[in-house]
Amino acid sequence: MTKLLTKEKQDGFGRYLYTEERAQGTVEKYLRDVCAFAVWLDGRCVTKEAVTEWKECLLSRHYTPSTINAMLAALNSLFRFLGWEDCRVKFLKVQRQMFRTPGRELSRSDYDTLTAAARTRGQERLALLMEAICATGIRVSEVRYITVEAAKAGRAEISLKGKIRTILLPAKLCRKLLKYAAKQKTASGEIFLTRSGSSLSRKQIWAEMKRLCRHAGVEPSKVFPHNLRHLFATAFYRACKDIVKLADVLGHSSIETTRIYLVSTGAEHRRQLDRLKLVS
Repeated sequence: MTKLLTKEKQDGFGRYLYTEERAQGTVEKYLRDVCAFAVWLDGRCVTKEAVTEWKECLLSRHYTPSTINAMLAALNSLFRFLGWEDCRVKFLKVQRQMFRTPGRELSRSDYDTLTAAARTRGQERLALLMEAICATGIRVSEVRYITVEAAKAGRAEISLKGKIRTILLPAKLCRKLLKYAAKQKTASGEIFLTRSGSSLSRKQIWAEMKRLCRHAGVEPSKVFPHNLRHLFATAFYRACKDIVKLADVLGHSSIETTRIYLVSTGAEHRRQLDRLKLVS
């Protein structure tokens, strides 16, 4: 049977992902990766050989192994949906990362600088939004669950990826959220809204944070919403040393996923080695 990756098949895959209740960001990422593969195919039939060639092409373009595996995950999901199991390929084998790249590590100092710069520029919503993500560890797609009702109750009920979990909100954050909501005349529902009253999208939040970098003097490579979640994870673990509890707070089904959040930079690891004082 000839396997052609048509626009109709891609659209059908998108609808399938939504019925599977995949996160909006996941759906967009998968469809981007599938579209990139379709463009590269340029009308050719889909075969396992072609997918393997695509994997080699990505390697030649110097994509990181983790990025390539993420793109292959999108294709493998597509092939499962289409019943093209014989086209699925294996992921690249990657040794677990021991250190985070310093150029992508958002420090507490960077975070404080960003929030201060946002307030100086009158970007109260952005400053409070960054604090809400960093103080709770929520995903950027979960910002919509920060509501007036949640701030009053001191907890947010988050339903995502087929799971429901409760996130406790720090008392100081609740006071700031309610004060901001009252100022915006938001009596109920979501607190972080656009001027037109609609939900803030992932792209809007990402773009606002990137624009802030230039004024804050923080490297843009360090600044994106998910890094605020990483900063929360490291601060939480340092405070309680309980990775199981941290996994529950972050909404991870696997502790191995949580371990990724706790990977330190090489510089921090070197300081730990120096403190051992094993060299006379």
